[in-house]
Amino acid sequence: MAQVITRGGPGRRRGMNEINMVPFIDVMLVLLIIFMVSAPLITTGVVDLPSVGQSKTRPQTVVELVIGADERIRIKVGGQSDAQPVTLPQLAARVKQAQGGNGQTPVVISAERKVAYEAVVRVMDTLQKAGVQRVGLSVKQGA
Repeated sequence: MAQVITRGGPGRRRGMNEINMVPFIDVMLVLLIIFMVSAPLITTGVVDLPSVGQSKTRPQTVVELVIGADERIRIKVGGQSDAQPVTLPQLAARVKQAQGGNGQTPVVISAERKVAYEAVVRVMDTLQKAGVQRVGLSVKQGA
């Protein structure tokens, strides 16, 4: 008959309080190898961001939307501004009227520095839903 040898003396059977780290390390090394092999196979998404450039020739007419610090929108055509501010629901109709039926007339959005980004996005969203083709943002050089 086989005799069981236990630590701690005769008649007492206690478990060992040590953690066996070898299986844990083996699993971690296998996972590391799997990730190292699969990482080069993952294709990254390419984001096509717009670039800011200068056009070669300035268009004949430009419809400019100026968003003031109070978030009121004014329309400027040919350097002349409308006297009355435009509300967001009226914006699409007024821009199309200012374009004079030519959908290729560019629309440039200018906003003061203190204007919330959300206000500019709302204007761009309104123009996009109305089908305005060419919308751009005015930027200040060197600031």
